Amino acid sequence: MIKKVRNTTIKEIAREAGVSIATVSMILNKKDVKISEATKNKVLTIANELNYIPNTMARSLVTRRTKTIGLIMPDITNPFFPEIARGAEDRASKEGYSIIYCNTDDSIAREEKYIETLTEKMVDGIVLAHSSDREGDNAGLVSCRVPIVLIDRDYDIPNVAGKVLVNNKSGSVKAVEFLFEKGYKNIVYIAGPMNTRTAKERLEGYKKAIIHKGIEFNERLIKIGDYKSKWGETATREFLDEGVLFDAIYCGNDLIAIGAIKTLKAAGLRVPQDVGVIGFDDIYMASMVDPELTTIKQPNYEMGYRATELLISAIEQKEKQKPEKILLETKLIVRKST
Repeated sequence: MIKKVRNTTIKEIAREAGVSIATVSMILNKKDVKISEATKNKVLTIANELNYIPNTMARSLVTRRTKTIGLIMPDITNPFFPEIARGAEDRASKEGYSIIYCNTDDSIAREEKYIETLTEKMVDGIVLAHSSDREGDNAGLVSCRVPIVLIDRDYDIPNVAGKVLVNNKSGSVKAVEFLFEKGYKNIVYIAGPMNTRTAKERLEGYKKAIIHKGIEFNERLIKIGDYKSKWGETATREFLDEGVLFDAIYCGNDLIAIGAIKTLKAAGLRVPQDVGVIGFDDIYMASMVDPELTTIKQPNYEMGYRATELLISAIEQKEKQKPEKILLETKLIVRKST
């Protein structure tokens, strides 16, 4: 019986196994070399019995990998993003990777700082949902020395390793057409900030569905703001105060929709009898509000999972491959607000 010791080195393992230090190193680092299975099993058994703990810092200096990924998100308080993080973490852990989370508060300055910091800490790659004011400024992304996979928000940079996005335009069309099918005739739209392609695509979908219905597009039926519930309250109040005729509200995300319902109730209007409301995302709160929110479900867990999968593939491949773009579809979730 081999006695366990602390701070075991590969030199001790080599001595116990009767092989060279180089052989132990290759086996522990899973190098693809011709070593018999018997020798591999013997070394691994002894390493386990000696309670060997690899020096990850030393290993990273040799392999130039830390088995660590950076995940940068714009607003961790938005219930949409934690599910992305969950999917990313589940996929990373399957491959033995750890994740460092960074929240930018939708600030491009913080985002640039995090990219710099993560690179200095030798992460192997980054999954990024960029800040709203990223459009037109890509210096930090272009100079980044590790693979980047974009998630949720699209952006054109030459060194991106992949993209995992959602078909926002078709999701919007789906939402508005559903409202028309339910008998609603005057549909207003409360949108998020137009400095992301996500918001622009959802607006395009709204316009397409309106025009396809044979209705003339009217700018007065749109309010552009941010993805907060407070904005949903404010925009709905503005529609009411301006005397805009509407019987349904399509909202750029679920938080906006929750705010809209709050204002409608305060004004003495019933949802959905007087005004129907539909959101976008299907966050966990969507089924908890009164009435439960009809919404367009995004596959946010799958987005995080597959983005991390793409990133790990880019990290571990021996030759650089053409970036892959994955476009996921949305699903209509019908509840009681329409």
